[in-house]
Amino acid sequence: MIERSDALGKFTAHFFSKASVLIVILVGIFFFLAGCKKKSTPISSTAIRNISREFVFAARNASGGRAEVGMRPEYAPRQPGQQVPLLADHIFITVPLVKSGAADRAMRDAIEAELGKVADYHHLQRVDRPGASGLERFDYLLNGRRIQSIHLVTPIAKDQELEKVSATGHPKLAVVIDDMGYDRGQAEALFRLSYRLTVSVLPHEANSGEIAEEAHRRGYEVMLHLPMASNAGDKDEAIELHPGMASAAVEKTFSSMLDTVPYAQGVNNHEGSLGTSDQKLMDELMPLLRQRNLFFIDSRTTAATIAESAARDAGVATARRNVFLDDEQTVAATKKQFALALRDAKEKGSALAIGHPHPTTLEALGEMLPEAERQGVRLVFASDLAR
Repeated sequence: MIERSDALGKFTAHFFSKASVLIVILVGIFFFLAGCKKKSTPISSTAIRNISREFVFAARNASGGRAEVGMRPEYAPRQPGQQVPLLADHIFITVPLVKSGAADRAMRDAIEAELGKVADYHHLQRVDRPGASGLERFDYLLNGRRIQSIHLVTPIAKDQELEKVSATGHPKLAVVIDDMGYDRGQAEALFRLSYRLTVSVLPHEANSGEIAEEAHRRGYEVMLHLPMASNAGDKDEAIELHPGMASAAVEKTFSSMLDTVPYAQGVNNHEGSLGTSDQKLMDELMPLLRQRNLFFIDSRTTAATIAESAARDAGVATARRNVFLDDEQTVAATKKQFALALRDAKEKGSALAIGHPHPTTLEALGEMLPEAERQGVRLVFASDLAR
């Protein structure tokens, strides 16, 4: 009996020991799954927007109300029959210029400190992103998901003499950089050129709105680089204006393009050798520009273009391209074309050159833009030449 009792006691102890281990494992699994469930719970659009508003208030408060602060939402790709969720808010903060570099830095530090307090309160993780001259970017993540992107912008210092350029007798040169909007790195390289440039942004690209907003806040002029049908046809964009479109389709397509390029003050054609030579299409487009007080620059991708004359007939301020800077993508060739633009500006009083954000073009501009000023040619925006 004693041996049987001892055996039963050992079995019972062994059973409960095993059971205890099993219970511990099950409890651990329960808490792990509960934690995963909590971590994967999506944050609502309303919650994202509420946190964004706190960031906006913090930036304004830190700057004493002097910082210009705005938001642009980033939505998920549209799915048929489904509501489009908010992915993140882009918050753009323009730091007001003061008299000294140290004071500018102190203002930026104060804004970042206030943003950091909001982030700490909501347990957000900061992740720095590549920036550019006068442009600092960082994201805030919640449980590994980006919910805010911060763009801290210091505008280009304005030369008071350039503000009076229209009243002087100096020759004027406008430089337009086309095809912006899809490449983040190109924008960062361009933003290192702190001169009066006009940035023409393609619509409906992944970074169209972000680049247009940053360009405006940095002090550049923004245009819509409007896709139009070409004679070649092989370079046509998925969304573009083309001959034969109904009036309602032209207006709807054009309006949707403008919606993706904030602060656009004017328009120039992307491709468009077929579109700009079609009288009906131009007669449909130009009144839309006049209604929105936008100017038009004819890129002149074909000698058959009637776009400039159609703009004038519709009462739209307009100008034409004189020189393409980078048909040949080398630094030497681009500098040669820039020299032609300078010559045209001196001979005619003004000139407009169009280039693209190729590395060779930006390198050449880095050398030639200061040279233009040394030769007494004033750099102006495209709008300054539109008449």
